Amino acid sequence: MLNYAVDRSLLEPLVPRGCELDRFDGEYFVSIVGFMFLKTRVFGLPIPFHQNFEEVNLRFYIRRKSEEGWRRGVVFVRELVPRFAIAAVARLVYGEKYLALPMSHELKFGMEQVAAVSYSWTHAGRRNEMSLVTAGPAEEIAEGSAEEFITEHYWGYAARRDGGTTEYQVAHPRWRVAQACESSFDADVAELYGDAFVSVLSNPPASAFLADGSPVQVFTGSSLS
Repeated sequence: MLNYAVDRSLLEPLVPRGCELDRFDGEYFVSIVGFMFLKTRVFGLPIPFHQNFEEVNLRFYIRRKSEEGWRRGVVFVRELVPRFAIAAVARLVYGEKYLALPMSHELKFGMEQVAAVSYSWTHAGRRNEMSLVTAGPAEEIAEGSAEEFITEHYWGYAARRDGGTTEYQVAHPRWRVAQACESSFDADVAELYGDAFVSVLSNPPASAFLADGSPVQVFTGSSLS
């Protein structure tokens, strides 16, 4: 997870109806997130050749006031996966902005833990890559920390073409994270995410860390009026 502080004016036009931007310590963030789906099931069923695959996404953080209180969630600017069928299903079921591209990843281990990780993809003939090297072992996330803010959002929101909003729940245990001692992001930002993100994603991130991951359940979405 590579995390960048941004001006709220960059994100306000992208906030789905009924939601508002969320912030940490007075700042607003976007994150480039790379991870592996493993043993994936769709509606409880494993799909041959579509169970293990990479994803890289650009996301930001919002919240919505519900009857039970605030629901803290994420909005995806763009999600990259390696298979067309995965992208098509995600666009249809959740209304998300998926794009299928050739992708790969590499993990390097040290002392029985991941020491370095990279995700790469090819777009319009250009190789793109995100990577980081960990500074130590994964540790529990501190209460009230920036790492908690980035990882502890359990709802997804997407703006629909009709102007409405799709909301879906994501469930997973609390993760541990390892801080990065170095990180890099080299991508065709303008083509993948838009010109407005070029200056932000061309700078070093405000923070970078590796989460250990866990089983994750993504529930069927519902429409908000």
